[in-house]
Amino acid sequence: MSPDSQSPGSVRSADAVQAEIRALLQETGGWLWGPTRDRYEMLRDEWVEAVRGEMTAAA
Repeated sequence: MSPDSQSPGSVRSADAVQAEIRALLQETGGWLWGPTRDRYEMLRDEWVEAVRGEMTAAA
């Protein structure tokens, strides 16, 4: 599921986002530039927020 198809406020799990990051890195052979770099950075930020949310929920 891409973030574009999510409703505002919905959050994917950190594991789901991490799986998408890994797939992106595998597809690109680890080379990130241009739109690919932008996509990675967006996913990274989403992953950070997901981890924070999961940590807060666990506390």
